[in-house]
Amino acid sequence: MGFSAADAVIPACAVIGIAFALWQWFLVAKVKVSAYAPAGNGVHGRPVFRTEDEDGEDARMGGGGGGESDDEEDGGDGPAAVARCAEIQNAISVGANSFLFTQYKYLAAFTVIFAVVIFLFLGSVHRFSTASQPCQYTKGKTCKPALANAVFTTIAFLLGAVTSVVSGFLGMRIATFANARTTLEARRGIGAAFATAFRSGAVMGFLLSSLGLLVLYVAIKLFGLYYHDDWEGLYESITGYGLGGSSMALFGRVGGGIYTKAADVGADLVGKVERNIPEDDPRNPAVIADNVGDNVGDIAGMGSDLFGSYAESTCAALFVASISSFGADHDFAAVCYPLLISSAGLVVCLVTTLFATDFFKVKTVRGVAPALKLQLVISTALMTVAALVVTFAALPAKFTMFDFGEQKQVKNWHVFFCVAIGLWAGLAIGFITEYFTSNAYSPVRDVADSCRTGAATNVIFGLALGYKSVIVPVLAIAVSIYVSFTLASIYGIAIAALGMLSTVATGLAIDAYGPISDNAGGIAEMAGMSRRIRQRTDALDAAGNTTAAIGKGFAIGSAALVSLALFGAFVSRAGVTVINVLSPKVFAGMLAGGMLPYWFSAMTMKSVGSAALKMVEEVRRQFSTIPGLMEGRATPDYASCVRISTDASLREMMPPGALVLLAPLVVGTFFGVHALAGLLAGALVSGVQVAISASNSGGAWDNAKKYIEAGASEHAKSLGPKGSEAHKAAVIGDTIGDPLKDTSGPSLNILIKLMAVESLVFAPFFAAHGGLIIN
Repeated sequence: MGFSAADAVIPACAVIGIAFALWQWFLVAKVKVSAYAPAGNGVHGRPVFRTEDEDGEDARMGGGGGGESDDEEDGGDGPAAVARCAEIQNAISVGANSFLFTQYKYLAAFTVIFAVVIFLFLGSVHRFSTASQPCQYTKGKTCKPALANAVFTTIAFLLGAVTSVVSGFLGMRIATFANARTTLEARRGIGAAFATAFRSGAVMGFLLSSLGLLVLYVAIKLFGLYYHDDWEGLYESITGYGLGGSSMALFGRVGGGIYTKAADVGADLVGKVERNIPEDDPRNPAVIADNVGDNVGDIAGMGSDLFGSYAESTCAALFVASISSFGADHDFAAVCYPLLISSAGLVVCLVTTLFATDFFKVKTVRGVAPALKLQLVISTALMTVAALVVTFAALPAKFTMFDFGEQKQVKNWHVFFCVAIGLWAGLAIGFITEYFTSNAYSPVRDVADSCRTGAATNVIFGLALGYKSVIVPVLAIAVSIYVSFTLASIYGIAIAALGMLSTVATGLAIDAYGPISDNAGGIAEMAGMSRRIRQRTDALDAAGNTTAAIGKGFAIGSAALVSLALFGAFVSRAGVTVINVLSPKVFAGMLAGGMLPYWFSAMTMKSVGSAALKMVEEVRRQFSTIPGLMEGRATPDYASCVRISTDASLREMMPPGALVLLAPLVVGTFFGVHALAGLLAGALVSGVQVAISASNSGGAWDNAKKYIEAGASEHAKSLGPKGSEAHKAAVIGDTIGDPLKDTSGPSLNILIKLMAVESLVFAPFFAAHGGLIIN
């Protein structure tokens, strides 16, 4: 593949992805949500509460029921219900917008301050000199001044930050646009509702991945106008793009996670356990805040998180490629192989999406979960073929890669195997995560059964499950690392990470589907829609819970590979050839790094607990002081609960963020690059284990609770019904697991990535001036 072909393929695929996202949005927008309803329907008064269909029909959802042929609009799901759905959707959208815009004001100030820090640190490497410097890797040649690197790295950081914020915001807007539409489509059948939710997730997945690819490609081309033949400086400055993306993702994940879990815990403890009312009951004051939190945490946060992973893995691969033989030969197609892999991934994911929405439509409740899992299998299989084609088209048959001071001979099929092993390892991690978090399998059912003897045994079983679930994913990551490093050194690890993320559009579509379905169920409950509709949205939500857990496992696995690739790039850029574990500086750094995930988790868990405490007190106060609230004759003060979550999340997200961002700067500046290398290694090893166990324990507790609530088997019925002692124990376990699976666990993968990419960006400064206390 020549220079011009690569220049045509990359932007073309990005534009195709954006166009496909807009087409999916158009299809979702065809479902109309109107706030108008005939007078006298109680739309603007109190919500209507029901325990069965208004037409008295039993809404059994087994077998082939709920197909597209079912086109009912019964008395409880008519124009008045549409109007109620519109009002609820508007309240959720307003709350989510308010939180994000307030959060972005804080992040704008942080971004400006940190951009100045980047410029000052990198510019001071050679005292802000404008003179050309000898190239570090290409001997005998001169490269652009260090001041230019400072300027362009700062610009790349700002681009990454803005792209991450836009990605998260667009995802949130799409989710709040689609949730009520999914509810209303459930009147037509399970297939129509599934298509709406999944297409909405696809809008987010394709917009985010296409936008990230396009912005990075344009940045490379624009920076190249200045750097010309200095590809070392060009791709070193591009690493700031990954730092900007992950910085925003950290605050988005932590802030959104605190927001949603404070509301969720408050709603569950008072509503379910104390008042014995259903989930998403409109009498619960925290229910709107809970639904807002699903969007700002699981949608905006996850979008920024996976964008950061994509940006970092691509930047690591580009940097290592730039100091290889095809970098020295200025082979643009070969250097931009990571971008070509991502471009092929967009086309593959486009075809894969059609399998769920057009080729094999969902027609029954039992078909929802298999349709989602089939997306993972199809995208992985098709991407393996696409990677083979791209590899042989873009890479020379043989080339040399930088290998810590040495040169490693690599063949193009070696690189293909690195992509393939990343792809299939990601799929394996996803299915192992499903096994440990889905109530279709014995681990979660054992956790549910342990609720017979109370919350204590439930917690013990859930913790044991989380620890056990670490084994296979870590072994899969270890095998991927060993094989890819053996084949293509540190470049192989970066490409394996990129392979795992090459189908990110499909992964994000599946992940976003979950919160959209969850919100759809909440809207159905709050709007007082019939039992039939709620059972359909519950079926969508149940499948979404499992895919959300798969998405978290996928994000953690990719983060491990991304972090190691960034670690290798940092070591190379800092001029370190050997990391001696027995060195006191390295070993001390490793111990400190291993401690950081626990410190970070303690901060985020306590933040959720503090915010939840205030939420519980507020919900209890409203139930006690608002006459007629419990009987459904009064409307709760939703706004006060939204305000509690907003204030707490914005206040509490700062200390964990400061810990992650300051740790590499402090260690690198005062203790040198060897201590920093130990810190990164310790945080990586510890963080992956803690993140997987926390996410899977939380997911298992959540689905154990839903298993009891659904009562779909004789075993489940023996533990229920809702309000039984076993169910209350399950709710307590789920409450403990909520901050683990939605705040601490997912945020830890950003911790290890962000520390690594930050170290890479500041590597020139640490190499020149680091070790002020211990050199």
